[in-house]
Amino acid sequence: MAIKVGILGFAHGHVNAYCSAWRDKPELGVVVEAGWDHDAERIAKAADSYGLRACASVTELLDNVEAVVISAETSWHSDLVEQAAAAGKAIVLQKPLSLTMPDADRIVAAVERTGVPFTLAWQMRVDPQNVKIKELMEGGTLGKVLMVRRRHGLGVHLWDWFAKSWHNNPALNRDIWADDSAHAVDFILWLLGTPETVTAEMETILDPAIANDNGIAIFRYPGGPLAEVVCSFTCAAHENTVEVVCEKGTIIQNYGDVPSCNVPRPDGSIGLKWFDTASGVWTMSDIPSPKGHFERIAGLAAPLAEFLCGERPPLATAEDGRTALRMVLATYVSSREGRRVRLDDPAIATV
Repeated sequence: MAIKVGILGFAHGHVNAYCSAWRDKPELGVVVEAGWDHDAERIAKAADSYGLRACASVTELLDNVEAVVISAETSWHSDLVEQAAAAGKAIVLQKPLSLTMPDADRIVAAVERTGVPFTLAWQMRVDPQNVKIKELMEGGTLGKVLMVRRRHGLGVHLWDWFAKSWHNNPALNRDIWADDSAHAVDFILWLLGTPETVTAEMETILDPAIANDNGIAIFRYPGGPLAEVVCSFTCAAHENTVEVVCEKGTIIQNYGDVPSCNVPRPDGSIGLKWFDTASGVWTMSDIPSPKGHFERIAGLAAPLAEFLCGERPPLATAEDGRTALRMVLATYVSSREGRRVRLDDPAIATV
């Protein structure tokens, strides 16, 4: 029998990809039963698109579902997790976990106190090409991993609506760096674990109305590897997204984010390949790159359905989300104070 799911907020657009997939593929075992949003226009649109019951309150929604997807503005996350956890509902939470470490602590405490199933909705952790990258890194054939680079971005300077959107409101979402670099930062956490230190620079370069539109962060792991996250939110087009330099080879991935996935590609373009010095040749992966980024995000619907139906563990725990947030907030301390920041630095909790 399908599990009845409610959507708490439609602010994070990724939720529309999951809802569309669950609507169109009932075999996934999820029925989007109800929705709530403080924004009347958003909930009316969602009700029309997905045939869900529009609830007047969070309580009404929780009374009519078995699980929730929380995709309201980031500032709402801790309150909604606490309410859903207290009601005993399984929870899928959109990234990032929260805006601050104290709010992250509230989320972790609520999940631990109630024992409800909980996962973060990190698309990069289930992307088939990314899963293959992790497999190659851990398989040993390419030897010790020496350096990892993840380039990630958006072209928000091309979006006329963005500067006035909730994504760019510090009270609701901090800024675009906190909101979207979180994907790439969690990718590094997933591949390599928790780093010892962070060194970062973020700048507001193109449009003063959109803070921290470009940034670079270096995560240090004692004895290696070095990991770099490069994010530009003024990027109209790109190609490369991942580079992994190993002792005995190199892994390259292209077309893994919006600027690279949503523009025309040369015919025959390969999304993932790796070079093994023992064979002296490039291996071209047969894992296809999605035709567009919405398709890539929609690929998360099936793993989330498996989690909600109790068929797989969390993609990322609340504790994983707190660590990823700590890594992101450490970049603010580093950029602001011009220094290398340890992940246990107390200044992170004040950002």
